[in-house]
Amino acid sequence: MIANVLVALVAALHAYFLILEMFLWDKPQGLKVFHQTPEKAEITKVLAANQGLYNGFLVAGLVWGLVHGNPAFAFQIKAFFLICVIVAGVYGAATVSTRILIVQALPAAAALAVLYLA
Repeated sequence: MIANVLVALVAALHAYFLILEMFLWDKPQGLKVFHQTPEKAEITKVLAANQGLYNGFLVAGLVWGLVHGNPAFAFQIKAFFLICVIVAGVYGAATVSTRILIVQALPAAAALAVLYLA
């Protein structure tokens, strides 16, 4: 139960990232969250929307794992997508900002640890 709550929180975080990147990138909230200027946001808007779409795929995978009827397969789905989130977070931390490690990879790693302990 706790593992599923954590997986759902990771999915919710990535749904929020999707909204920020696809719809709010060049709006005040997106500019603030990503420390962007309006000029830079305009130039990178299409790339951010693409990135947001990928976050949507992570959400879809995590939700799929949460609702799948076969517990063994659901475990594998959740583990796979959590590992994807962790890898993306580590890469983002190495290439963009270490803050991504805390915001993205750490919650997924915690969810994965609890999932394996459950």
